[in-house]
Amino acid sequence: MKARLPKEFQNKGAGNMNNMIRQAQKMQEDIERVQAELEERDFTASAAGGMIEVTMSGAKVLKEVKLNPEIVDKDAIEDLQDTIIAGINAVITQIEETTATEMEKVTGGVNIPGLI
Repeated sequence: MKARLPKEFQNKGAGNMNNMIRQAQKMQEDIERVQAELEERDFTASAAGGMIEVTMSGAKVLKEVKLNPEIVDKDAIEDLQDTIIAGINAVITQIEETTATEMEKVTGGVNIPGLI
């Protein structure tokens, strides 16, 4: 003798699976939308007390470097180079943190490997 589920519980598995697939597809679309928006956005960070300002796109394309004239000293080129590196690293960190925050909003905090 076979046991049968009541009618209201029959075929619920397929419906739940379809619903999960739809939710995953929507999440994927939202992730792609947010990634595209972030890539178009400009990020600006400064270093050395505002002596340098670096602007990058969310796709990590360097767009602008502004130097305060006071930092330019031909006898301190290494200091200038270090300051430029610090500015670039600061803006990259800002991009990555913003991307992680925005993706967390879309994924509900679920960590998806390779997302960022």
